[in-house]
Amino acid sequence: MAITKESFIKALEQVRKVDKEQGNARKFDQTVDLIINLKDFDIKKTTLNLFINMPHKIKEKKIAAFLEKKSDFVDTITRVEFDAFKDKSKLKHLVKDYDFFIANAKLMPAVATNFGRVLGPASKMPSPQLGVLMTEDENAIKALKKRIESVVRVKTKEPTVKLAIGKQSDKDEDLAENALTVFNEVFKNLPKQKENLKNVLVKFTMTKPAKVEM
Repeated sequence: MAITKESFIKALEQVRKVDKEQGNARKFDQTVDLIINLKDFDIKKTTLNLFINMPHKIKEKKIAAFLEKKSDFVDTITRVEFDAFKDKSKLKHLVKDYDFFIANAKLMPAVATNFGRVLGPASKMPSPQLGVLMTEDENAIKALKKRIESVVRVKTKEPTVKLAIGKQSDKDEDLAENALTVFNEVFKNLPKQKENLKNVLVKFTMTKPAKVEM
């Protein structure tokens, strides 16, 4: 089952048309969401946990790092500062304030113990796939930050994949390329592929979804 870039562009044009007809003069740049609804997909038996490289950056990501020493290139929480986050409210603020967390591999057991109960449910635990550093030198930190900026994570908690693919102000072609990249990666990782696919939608923050033709 294939979806073309043109199909996504057509759906995005429909969303823009409806948004305009509703007279929505938004005072903010709406987020553009891609929604992939699944069927015959047992979330208890099968999950998706993917890191997808996007052709176009979606947004600036706020990144924090669990390191042995302070870094000039990323907001840092050192090992000696871990105890300060035993305060639940402070821990919740930390998770809310940052989009992504990275860590020195040596500190991962301590990170899991001190932060796992909040980072885990939020799907923000540093991952060996993307987020764990073997060395703290500046080049390694810079390279990891650059990679994170171009990656989105798809982790299913229900039979629906929903994530931001850009902003309303972005070009439809760029949005469509991001959407197609996510769709293709999700589709090839579905156990039954087309039999697991119910429909694909796109929407702005304040609009109803538009269906993408398949």
